[in-house]
Amino acid sequence: MANQPIFLEPVFQERIWGGKQLREQFHYDIPSDRTGECWAVSAHPNGQSVVHNGPYKGLKLGELWDQQPQLFGSEAVKFPLLTKILDASDDLSVQVHPDDAYAQVNENGELGKTECWYILGCEPGAEIIYGHSAATKEQLKQMVDAGEWNQLLTKVTVKPGDFFYVPSGTLHALGKGIQVLETQQSSDTTYRIYDYDRTDDKGATRELHLDKGIEVTTVPHVDAETSFSTETIGGTEVTTFVSNSFFTVQKWNTSGETAFPEPVQFTICSVLEGAGELENSTGSYPLKKGDHFIIPLGFGNFTLRGQLELIISHE
Repeated sequence: MANQPIFLEPVFQERIWGGKQLREQFHYDIPSDRTGECWAVSAHPNGQSVVHNGPYKGLKLGELWDQQPQLFGSEAVKFPLLTKILDASDDLSVQVHPDDAYAQVNENGELGKTECWYILGCEPGAEIIYGHSAATKEQLKQMVDAGEWNQLLTKVTVKPGDFFYVPSGTLHALGKGIQVLETQQSSDTTYRIYDYDRTDDKGATRELHLDKGIEVTTVPHVDAETSFSTETIGGTEVTTFVSNSFFTVQKWNTSGETAFPEPVQFTICSVLEGAGELENSTGSYPLKKGDHFIIPLGFGNFTLRGQLELIISHE
C-alpha cells in the first residue's frame, strides 16, 4: 500500500459547545447538532480513524501503524499527530495542556499537547482566548480563585485564514462561531480552568482541573513566535506556518498542476476547499473537500491537479 494514498474515515465527537457546521460545510454524516469535533486523522485510543481504501481497508489507523510500520518510517512509539476539524457553536472552556514531561508522569504516559489552529471560518468579530495577564503563579491562582476572568484572559479577534501556534502551557480557548483545522500532538489531555459555569442537559457542570492547570500554565505568558514563509512550486503556492520538533504545518493552494518529489516522511493531507486529483505511478485518485488522507513512505513522485486548498502536516 506504500504506492497508494491512505484515505481515512473520520470519527466524530459530540460536545456541549458543538454545532452542525461539520455537516453544513463538509457534508459529513454527523451524529447530532451538537457535534464539536471531527477527528480526521487519529490513532488515539479515544477515537481512531479507519482506513477507507486499499488492502488495509477497515483497519484502525493505530492498527495500521503497528502492523505496517514501513508505511510510516517513523521512530515514534505511537502515531505522533492528530488532525481535527472543530466547530465551536459556543465558547470552549478556558484550558491549558501539559508538555510531554508532565504528561508522562501525571497522565499515564500520555503525550503532552502542543497544537495549532488554522481558522477555516468564523462569525464577524469572533474571538479566541490566547494568553493571560498574570505576572506570577501566585497572581494567576489569585485571579482564578477570585473569578477575575475579564482582567486575566487575553482575547484576540480572528478572521478566516489566520493561523495560531499554541504550545503546551498556553492558556487558550476557541470562541463562539469559529471553525478551525487543528494539528496537534496525539493527546487527549486537557485541563479546564473555567467553563462559564455551564451545565449539561442533566444539570451537571463539567470537571475543572485547577491545580494541574495552574501548575502547567506558562507564567508570564509568552506569545509563540511564528515566521511564515511562502514559495511557489509549479501551480501550487506553499505556505509554511510552523516547522519544529512537534510538527511541520503548511497550506498548499493549487491551481492547475504541480509535480512533487517523493516525500521523505509520511504526510497528512486535508482538503479544505475545491476538487482535483492526486496522481502517481499507480493511478489517479480523486480529491474533494473534506477528504483526509496520508501519503505513505515509498509513495513515489506525484502530481497534484485541480483547484485545491489543503493543509499538510508531518513530523
